[in-house]
Amino acid sequence: MWNVPGAQVADFTFDARNPFGDISRLLVDGVRADDAGDLWYRLLLPVRPNGRTAWVRQNEVRLIRLRGRIVVDLSERTLRYWIGRRLVDRFRVGVGLPQFPTALGTFYVWIKVSYPDPNGPYGAYALGLSGFSPVLSDWPGGGRMAIHGTSDPSDQGREVSHGCIRVYNPDMLKLRGVPLGTPVIIRR
Repeated sequence: MWNVPGAQVADFTFDARNPFGDISRLLVDGVRADDAGDLWYRLLLPVRPNGRTAWVRQNEVRLIRLRGRIVVDLSERTLRYWIGRRLVDRFRVGVGLPQFPTALGTFYVWIKVSYPDPNGPYGAYALGLSGFSPVLSDWPGGGRMAIHGTSDPSDQGREVSHGCIRVYNPDMLKLRGVPLGTPVIIRR
């Protein structure tokens, strides 16, 4: 990629399909040109550890511009959905308990799941994220984090989850149109 004497490289293939077979949109985290002037994109991978990246050549990807983003503020216990500079929705949310913290960082929507029972543990709908719990691995999806529904309105604004973001079902259903690949920034 870049001319570094003695550097070793590994060639690998990454299947970008989620368990439903949908092609996940991976978030571009950086771009560089090599010595020949070819562009390479650094992609955030939906694997452990959080923040893992891989470089791919420009001709191996198709870029899609997404204007939306979700920002979760753990100290305020809010979720804001933005499209460009316009705030589309703002919700009070439940976040991880101290012993099961919600991971901080930049992630993206990796999978979208509807559930038949809105009173179940994940509510009516979930946006599975590219990131994982910092403390759980023996959880569904290997401890993958999600923004998911809840039928309990008392979850709003509280530390109640095992690291996921809980959104009251009527609010969660408003997020069904969020596209795969939408950036999710979780901050304190």
